[in-house]
Amino acid sequence: MVKLLKNFKAYTLNAKTETCNFFRNKVAIKLQCLLWSSLFDNRFEHPAGGYKKIFETCEELAEPLPSTVTVNDCFTGRIPSFLKGSLLRLGPGLFEVGEEPFYHLFDGQAIIHKFDFKNGQVTYFRKYLRTDAYVRAITEKRIVITEFGTCAYPDPCKNIFSRFFSYFKGVEVTDNCLVNVYPVGEDFYAVTETNYLTKVNPDTLETLKKVDMCNYVNINGVTAHPHIEKDGTVYNIGNCMGKGAALAYNIVKIPPTQKDKTDPIERSKVVVQFPSAERFKPSYVHSFGMTENYFVFVETPVKINLLKFLSSWSIRGSNYMDCFESNESQGTLFHIAKKDPGEYIDIKFKGAAIGLFHHINAYEDQGYIVFDLCAWKGFEFVYNYLWLANLRANWDEVKKAAMMAPQPEVRRYVIPLDIHKEQGKNLISLPYTTATAVMHADGTIWLEPEVLFSGPRQGADFPQINYKMIGGKNYTYAYALGLNHFIPDRICKLNVRTKETWVWQEPDSYPSEPLFVQNPEGVDEDDGVLLTIVAAPGSQRPAYLLILNAKDLSEVARAEVECDIPVTFHGMYKP
Repeated sequence: MVKLLKNFKAYTLNAKTETCNFFRNKVAIKLQCLLWSSLFDNRFEHPAGGYKKIFETCEELAEPLPSTVTVNDCFTGRIPSFLKGSLLRLGPGLFEVGEEPFYHLFDGQAIIHKFDFKNGQVTYFRKYLRTDAYVRAITEKRIVITEFGTCAYPDPCKNIFSRFFSYFKGVEVTDNCLVNVYPVGEDFYAVTETNYLTKVNPDTLETLKKVDMCNYVNINGVTAHPHIEKDGTVYNIGNCMGKGAALAYNIVKIPPTQKDKTDPIERSKVVVQFPSAERFKPSYVHSFGMTENYFVFVETPVKINLLKFLSSWSIRGSNYMDCFESNESQGTLFHIAKKDPGEYIDIKFKGAAIGLFHHINAYEDQGYIVFDLCAWKGFEFVYNYLWLANLRANWDEVKKAAMMAPQPEVRRYVIPLDIHKEQGKNLISLPYTTATAVMHADGTIWLEPEVLFSGPRQGADFPQINYKMIGGKNYTYAYALGLNHFIPDRICKLNVRTKETWVWQEPDSYPSEPLFVQNPEGVDEDDGVLLTIVAAPGSQRPAYLLILNAKDLSEVARAEVECDIPVTFHGMYKP
C-alpha cells in the first residue's frame, strides 16, 4: 500500500468508509484502505530532507511572477470563477543577517506573500516588511532587535562603556510582524504577538506605518488571531497590568469603519478583563474563543516570567524564549465572560494541563458553551521543539526529537452556563458529546474533553473553518495543516460530528495552513475551496498554490511558480 501511495500525486481518505480516492493524470482509482490508524503506520517518510528548504532565506521580488496553471478536468476544467482576489500570507523570509543566524522558527524577518487571481490566471509576488527590526538589521548588517529565540547584542564597534550601558536601556520590543495579516476598517495590518502592528498596502505590499497599540488601550501585546464580526468589528486579547498591580488579560474591541473616516484603532477600548492565576506570570496566549454572546479564554500552565523579562533581559541579555516556564501544578484554567455588556463570570473551571495555540470554533447550544481546540497534552511548551536546528535536522533526528515532545489532539470541551450545585455528577447533558463537567467539593468544575482526533506524533493544527458562515455557531467541518513530527506534509479535513476524516498528501511536498474560500453560490458549509501554498523542493517549479475542493480535498488546480517559497504561518483571502 505504501508503494502504491507514493506513485500517486494526491489522495483523499475517508476514514468512515475506509475508501481512498486517488487522482493522477485525470484517472480516478478506488482502493479499499486500512483503518485510519493503520494509515498512520504507513505515513509518508521524508529521508531526503526536502523540508529543510522551507527554512531557508529567500529574496523579495521586483515584480509579480507568472505561474503555470494546471487544472483537474474532473472538477470544472478551470480555476473557479469566484476566485478574483488575492491570497495574502505572512512568514519568515530572512533566516540570517550576514553571518549572524536566527535560531528559532519565529525569529526570521517578516515577508508578505501574495497570489493574485485574475481571469483564470495567477501571479505571485512577495516583499519584505520594512519594520524597524528589518531595516536596522539590513542597515547595520547584524541582528539589532532581540527576537523570539535570538538575542541581539550591542554593536561590537562601540567601545566597552557604550556596550555596557546599552544593556540598561530596557527591553526593545520587536515589531517583526511575521505571523498574520487581517483587516481593520478599510486598512490591512501585518501582526505578531507584541504591541506593534504594521500597516501594509495589500495591492503593492508596501509597508505604510508602524502602530503601537499601547497608545490606545491598556495592553502589553495582542494576539495574531482576532475575531472579526460581519460588520468589521475586531476583538482581540492580550495581557495587561490589572487591578492591584497584578497581571490580567484584556479583551480589546476595535469598531468597524467610521462614518467620519477616522482610524478605528484610535477608538479601541477594553470591554472585559480576565484575572491571571499568577500575579507576575501571565500565561502565554495565542488565540481565544468567541461565540455569539460569550468570550472563552484558556489559561494554560505555560507562563511568561515577567520579572525575568524586565530584569535579566536588560542586564545580561536574554530572548523571549528564556522567559517562559511551566507551572506543573496549575493544570489548565478555563474562563468565560459575557460579550455585551462585557462581564467576567467568576466560576472556576479547570482541567488537566494542555498547551494551546489555536482555537477551532466555539458556539452556544442548549445552555452550554462548546469549544474545540488544537491541544497539546501536558504542561511543556511546544515552542521548545521549534528551534531551527531541530527542524533542519535529518529526518531520523527530527522524529527522535518529536518523540519527546507533547502529543497533539483535537479536543472538544463543554462549559455549562446553568450551574447546579451537585457534586460528583456530570453537568453536561448534550447528547452528541462525551465531554464532561463535574463539580468538586471546593466548587471547582473539572472539565474532561471529548477527543475528536488523535494520532501518534501526527498533529492537526493551524485550523480553519468556513468562518463567514459558521464562526461562533454550531458547525460540522474543520480544516487543518497536518504535522508529521512537526513537519507540515498534508492537508486534513475533519467532520467534528462524526469524526470522519479526509487527507490530501503528496510525496516530498510541504503545504501551509489551508484557507477556506466560500463559493458565493454555495449552500452547504463546505461549498468552496481551500487555498494552500505547497513547497515541492527538487521539482522543476519548486512551489505552487494548490486549490482543493473543500468537499473531498480533491485537486481543483495548481499554479506553479519557478521559485522557492519558505514556510508561512497565517494569512487571509482578500476578495
